Amino acid sequence: MGFWASGALLAATVTAGLMAGLFAAFSYAIMPGLAKASDLAFVDGMQRINVAILNGWFGICFGGALLFSVLAAVLHLGADRRSVLPWVLAGAGLYLLVLVVTFAVNVPLNDKLNAAGLSDPHAAREAFEAVWVRWNIVRTVLCTAAFGCLAWALVLHGKLAG
Repeated sequence: MGFWASGALLAATVTAGLMAGLFAAFSYAIMPGLAKASDLAFVDGMQRINVAILNGWFGICFGGALLFSVLAAVLHLGADRRSVLPWVLAGAGLYLLVLVVTFAVNVPLNDKLNAAGLSDPHAAREAFEAVWVRWNIVRTVLCTAAFGCLAWALVLHGKLAG
């Protein structure tokens, strides 16, 4: 099956899974926890998270999930690997939708929250929290579905190799 095809598919699956886990953690732990905080603590906490999350590990997973998925798709174009391809393409497409939601909704909301500072935390929170949480749930579902498709592609890939 080829070392590169296996490696790309494994990397796509792992990075998509890590991103699904991150988005899910925000959905079931971080945001519910912050929901109980004061307006000032909520805004300050989210602003700090928005800065802290922009690091190399996040970048590798966030961008890598799509990059590795596309690479895996290209490397599975051969006739002997074609049964894996629809699942890899589905995973890549779903993850692309995650990026669209992130860049169209969540990042602009993060930027507005960061720009608001801490002068009126109640207004900043009101403009941010409900919309951000709703769209984070959307990207959690999309990313989890992408991870599932890639995981199934990995299973099929293994069956073809074995």
